[in-house]
Amino acid sequence: MNLTKREFFQVLGAGTMAGMGLSAYAQADTTTATHGLYDIPKFGNVSFLHMTDCHAQLNPIYFREPSINLGIGSMKGNLPHLVGEHLLKASGIRPGTAEAHALTYLNYEQAAKRYGKVGGFAHLATLVKRMKASRPGALLLDGGDTWQGSGTALWTNGQDMVDACKLLGVDVMTGHWEFTLGMDRVKEIIEKDFAGKIDFVAQNVKTNDFGDPVFKPYVIREINGIPCAIIGQAFPYTPIANPRYMVADWAFGIQDENMQKMVDECRGKGAQVVVVISHNGMDVDLKMASRVSGIDAIMGGHTHDGMPVASIISNKGGKTLVTNAGSNAKFLGVLDFDVKDKKVTDFRYKLLPVFANILPADPEMQALITKVRAPYEAKLSEKLAITEGTLYRRGNFNGTGDQLLVDALMEVQGADLAFSPGFRWGTTLLPGQAITREWLMDMTATTYSYATLTEMTGSTIKTVLEDVADNLFNPDPYYQQGGDMVRVGGLQYSCSPTEGMGKRITDMRINGKLLEADKKYKVAGWAPVAEEAKNQGNKQVWEVVETWLAARGGKVGKRKLNTPKIIGALPNPGYAA
Repeated sequence: MNLTKREFFQVLGAGTMAGMGLSAYAQADTTTATHGLYDIPKFGNVSFLHMTDCHAQLNPIYFREPSINLGIGSMKGNLPHLVGEHLLKASGIRPGTAEAHALTYLNYEQAAKRYGKVGGFAHLATLVKRMKASRPGALLLDGGDTWQGSGTALWTNGQDMVDACKLLGVDVMTGHWEFTLGMDRVKEIIEKDFAGKIDFVAQNVKTNDFGDPVFKPYVIREINGIPCAIIGQAFPYTPIANPRYMVADWAFGIQDENMQKMVDECRGKGAQVVVVISHNGMDVDLKMASRVSGIDAIMGGHTHDGMPVASIISNKGGKTLVTNAGSNAKFLGVLDFDVKDKKVTDFRYKLLPVFANILPADPEMQALITKVRAPYEAKLSEKLAITEGTLYRRGNFNGTGDQLLVDALMEVQGADLAFSPGFRWGTTLLPGQAITREWLMDMTATTYSYATLTEMTGSTIKTVLEDVADNLFNPDPYYQQGGDMVRVGGLQYSCSPTEGMGKRITDMRINGKLLEADKKYKVAGWAPVAEEAKNQGNKQVWEVVETWLAARGGKVGKRKLNTPKIIGALPNPGYAA
């Protein structure tokens, strides 16, 4: 792609968002509001719509963006590692606008009450239909993490999301958490539900025995007579981040060399546009864009980074755009290409926030959502307590929602400390809202959510923390696996993100006393990846937390965040106190 003279359009990608203030539209009628926010002029002759990491959220939700997303080394100060005012400044978005609320944690509680909930498949469906109507032939790409993340997705084995995505009009998708339903279930959905409707692509998933492709590596679709290739890149570390036994016959990995081979193959078959639908995580996508040539755009997911501008990365073959469309059905990415003389000559990119108060619900999608939720509605809506503080997950080190989980695990199981995985999915509650079973499932619903209680020595605890910190802060993105730092309850420690492996975690204390390397401590946790855990008869984590909530007398006080002391990495535009 040759975009040198047009690179300033990456700034214009946020331009339509920059001026969309609440004063102009929030109190307007639906017609006026949607005209201002969502009537994006058509550009070029090839368009892609992009959603990712919805984590099975069919209804509108609240979702607080992170106040900590540290960039280390060359990633410091660069997208996606900017939060708050730093992200707004880099994107050309005015503070205090609806877009500022969608993209940042700033004044979160006040702004959330003002602008309302985001996402919801019925509202997303309305936006998708409008974009497809204004962009004939546009393809909707789903970056994965779609069939997991809610109680109904767990209880229907992903079927609620499969049906919703078919109705939404998804054309091509790749995956990650989908694989935690198991190989047989994934293949069943692709071969039966998706047949002739949705292509599931992944160039980097092979069989362990002969190295054969498990899925189609790519598809070539014509858009307005222009051959366009969509190559799939599934999450490369699935067997490490999730239980290996769930994908026992399959091998994963980044596989740059095969990606280059697939790009060249697509070009050889006449593709004039090559797009990768990726679940690498944005830092990995940025590095891949610099190493593999011939890709016009990588539309990425996994790390939940809502990026209002496209990053333009140079490589030996030209330039590649890298975008990311956030999470929880909160955004829809719109990428328009102008293709002339069989190559991309220009582009426009928009990240559209999905405001449920502005976009009307699509009746057909709403009817489906109501139908699939009906058998579970009473169970989901049961009130377990009222929260006195905001409960959220997202952030490098901890969130108040995870603090609630570790507090519960420690108290109910009599542990000295507790770990909760650094998952980035999970929804937000505002002060005064009910903690329902649905919210608890939004925070914990996996196919391996067993609660555990394990004895660990002080040295083992340090090893665990060091391993996760290296995954998060390794200066080479190809050694990162996404997710955030394991959440810790009961243990205070210091973290030096810029140090090397084995040197980041220091000063570990419980009740002010230093951990002893050889002493054993009771450690509570959940979501173990070991296969034997499923046969040990452990309770599910939500059962343990429900026990704790029942003892709160109907109210849960504000959670006091247990976060480490950061050494040597501050100040940083990816960190807000």
